Amino acid sequence: VTAPCSHWAGVRLAHCAQLRGDCGADCAKFQKSELEYKFNKKALERPYTSKHSWGKTYGEHKRHLEFSHDQYRELKKYAEEVGIFFTASGMDEMAVEFLHELDVPFFKVGSGDTNNFPYLEKTAKKGRPMVISSGMQSMNTMHQVYQIVKPINPNFCFLQCTSAYPLQPEDVNLRVISAYQSAFPDIPIGYSGHETGIAISVAAVALGAKVVERHVTLDKTWKGSDHQASLEPKELAELVKAIRTVEKAMGSPIKQLLPCEMACNEKLGKSVVAKVTIPEGTVLTLDMLTVKVGEPKGFAPETIFDLVGQKAKTTIEEDETITEQAVKKVKC
Repeated sequence: VTAPCSHWAGVRLAHCAQLRGDCGADCAKFQKSELEYKFNKKALERPYTSKHSWGKTYGEHKRHLEFSHDQYRELKKYAEEVGIFFTASGMDEMAVEFLHELDVPFFKVGSGDTNNFPYLEKTAKKGRPMVISSGMQSMNTMHQVYQIVKPINPNFCFLQCTSAYPLQPEDVNLRVISAYQSAFPDIPIGYSGHETGIAISVAAVALGAKVVERHVTLDKTWKGSDHQASLEPKELAELVKAIRTVEKAMGSPIKQLLPCEMACNEKLGKSVVAKVTIPEGTVLTLDMLTVKVGEPKGFAPETIFDLVGQKAKTTIEEDETITEQAVKKVKC
């Protein structure tokens, strides 16, 4: 789970507590930038007149929102107290250095740095697990990312992601999860969602996503472009509950009669039944047989063709279940 830009550190602390205690999430992920390393001077000096702006320039806006190193240390300490993992997307190489010093359990690579190959190499060499989003990238680029990271640090995963806020269903492309699973079978594949609601994220888990990242806010009406694409705590709790249910429901790939099905099978499972009276010694033909719910149980319906050519050991009355004691195989 990642939290969008909020108004003050106290809100972020509340995020950590709610994410774990009320919602059941495993990790609170933030975003850390060292602004002069992420943006050049002209980008920071660019006028920013959006309704979401916290300053006259983009640099003023970002400086207003960016937490200090001490605030990140406070957040990490509090996350440990409430029992949730804590990390952040390192939005530039210097931010990665700070997060490495902070001893986060894994690095998140935001989509904007996925094709930043020098950044990827340096981050991979830190030796921590990596979660790499793939918004704005092509399959060819993701193959390049794999080839760069894998020899350095094999402990990483890819997230299917579309970088739009909020994301429309027709742009989600969940089938990319399956394409990644085929292309990169030796790494986990996950999903980073910016859509509204929880249905699409649940579907991603059903497709095999092993990691799910969603933005979280305490109030979608707050100022900031990410809030509308975020989940409020109640929605996050619903998502986590739904994901846990789907994880259980994925079950086994082996198809067989399960113990929980026995009662239904006993009550409604069908058997082969005599369609007509079959005298003792008669060789069975298909037109003598039918399938019904029978008492007692007899031959299962899928064996009906195997019964053809067998001989009745006793007279079998019309509508009577055909049991193993009633027939014998005819030797060829």
